[in-house]
Amino acid sequence: MSQAFNALNDATRALLENIKRAGFPPLHQQGVQMARQSYRMGVGASEVRRVELPRVEDIAIPARGGHTIPARLWAPTDAPGLPVMLYLHGGGFVIGGIDTCEAMCRSLAAQSGVAVIAIDYRLAPEHKFPAALDDTWDAIEWLRREGVAHGLDPQRLAVGGDSAGGTLAASAALMCRDAGVPLRLQALFYPSVQVSLHTDSFKEFSQGLMLDAELMAWFDAQYKVPGQVLDWRREPLKAASHEGLAPAWIGLAQCDPLADDGRLYAKALHKAGVEAHVMTYEGTVHDFINMGRFLPQAVQAHADLAKALQHALA
Repeated sequence: MSQAFNALNDATRALLENIKRAGFPPLHQQGVQMARQSYRMGVGASEVRRVELPRVEDIAIPARGGHTIPARLWAPTDAPGLPVMLYLHGGGFVIGGIDTCEAMCRSLAAQSGVAVIAIDYRLAPEHKFPAALDDTWDAIEWLRREGVAHGLDPQRLAVGGDSAGGTLAASAALMCRDAGVPLRLQALFYPSVQVSLHTDSFKEFSQGLMLDAELMAWFDAQYKVPGQVLDWRREPLKAASHEGLAPAWIGLAQCDPLADDGRLYAKALHKAGVEAHVMTYEGTVHDFINMGRFLPQAVQAHADLAKALQHALA
């Protein structure tokens, strides 16, 4: 753990020391409802300032089974025909929501000129695998069907997400390919793309930092039905083929147990002839993109992804 701590940059180290001094219990010891509240409060205290935008719209997306998916759209202009990214928040399929990714989504919309829409997909343990991915796909189908009526161009579509949301985005990219849905980019911050291999980054960084082995196991236990065999929808690295997928932009935190997951996924994409651009932010930890009030690397990551969106959706 001390070696891992030494790999942190100064700003990240100072932030983690402050969090440790505050004495908060680990999320996996708080129970689901309290963990959700704690995470929301933590992101609220550390996210970048929320930029003002000319268009912010709450939407209820109809989904299979008769339920609706809460969504929020942020757009840098009221002009019609905007390219759009569907964004999936992180949180281990258990915590997080629109409010925990809003600051970054606003930043991306403002910097890229692209409309960004995030959804409150159903969370575990109330809704087990694959409920979150079902909601993701229903949102993509809604964008394809209704996007124009909301001033969006569904022919210029990207999917993105962080952590568990990155998993959903990668799986959605596979589904888009198989369904013939044109997708311009899959934008993935430190996605979890497999669960069986203990990578070198897992061994080095899964104790004492933001995301540890205990929290990952707790998330997994909430999301899976006992005895359930996971498939490529949870482990997109293990899809039968990665050929023909949309290009990927992958942002990684150096000191993150999931860093090697992102590298393995990029390698699989390259092997299949798919463009994959990887950026690693030195000395950072999992979830750093939501810590822009304290970490300049978060601000840089937002700008880097905005540039990639601008290029892919032009």
